[in-house]
Amino acid sequence: MKRTDQTLLEQMRITEFEITNRKLLFNLGDTDFEFLRKCKTFIEPRMDELVDAFYEMQTSVPEIALLIGDADTLFKLKNAQRKYLLDLFSGLYDLEYVNNRLRIGLVHKRIGVEPKLYLSAINTLKKILTTMIREEIKDSVELIATLGALDKLFLFDITLVFETYIRSLVSEIESSKEKSESYALVLEETVMQRTQQLETMSRTDALTGLLNVRTLLETLTVTLRAAERRSESVSVVYIDINDFKIINDTQGHHKGDDILRAVGESIKKVSRVEDSCFRYGGDEFCIVLPECKAEEAHDIYVTRLRLEVNKIFKHVTLSIGIVDTGPDTFEEADVLIRKADEKMYLDKKEHKARSAL
Repeated sequence: MKRTDQTLLEQMRITEFEITNRKLLFNLGDTDFEFLRKCKTFIEPRMDELVDAFYEMQTSVPEIALLIGDADTLFKLKNAQRKYLLDLFSGLYDLEYVNNRLRIGLVHKRIGVEPKLYLSAINTLKKILTTMIREEIKDSVELIATLGALDKLFLFDITLVFETYIRSLVSEIESSKEKSESYALVLEETVMQRTQQLETMSRTDALTGLLNVRTLLETLTVTLRAAERRSESVSVVYIDINDFKIINDTQGHHKGDDILRAVGESIKKVSRVEDSCFRYGGDEFCIVLPECKAEEAHDIYVTRLRLEVNKIFKHVTLSIGIVDTGPDTFEEADVLIRKADEKMYLDKKEHKARSAL
């Protein structure tokens, strides 16, 4: 349920039973109420005098004058003060009376009245009322009883005002805490995302979008261990772009970069989801294929890859070396890469021999 659907009494769980208990705590009883009710006979006729005297003293304090701000606000405050004084000496201190006191605390908090200023105002009002009561009540016993009843009622009111004031502060703190926690969660999620992005960037070759060589040995080792447990084959493909240095020297590095990107895209296009594709460095690439024999890898990376590259650059050729291991015995990761590299160089020699013819 929203706060706006509840009264202050409901929000603070103040019932008639609670009000009765509070009156007992301050020793406020029917006799006190009767003494206060009697004061209404002389308070009401002198109401304007009382209110004017109170605000004359209040507006002489620069902080309070600044809070009041203008004549219209002062006029509204004087009317509210008249109503409060009538309630104060009504002799009826029920749920409505308590709710009005709670609202005073809430309003004071919202407009920024500090507790010290509120207490100062209560002290000022009490002095003015005490002076007026002393002028009107001549019987010393009745005077003492009336002033005592007024003291207790002021304490009763102050506790209600401050409970609302404190509750409002607590609500602000809780709201700030919720916002902080929400911000922290968003920040944590952002940090996680940025960390993942940085991790991806650190593992990815910026030019081709393939994985970089940093995690090649780790990935291949993990793949080999998994294949060993399942008695499966693993293939490694080593790829080199033929005459890449000549292309760079004669056609420029921009052309070379375009070719590298095209080869990278072609590798991603022909690769399986489970394959790990790396730019090994320069114009060399390395592919790790789990659950794959050399013959299957040949179909993917010799036949299909060369066709894909030639769709973009007809005169670009590749040297490719393929080795596999398993399912019975397994080579180490660095050995497999070295053997694939050696096979690639054999293919390159054949390419050069064919070119020389």
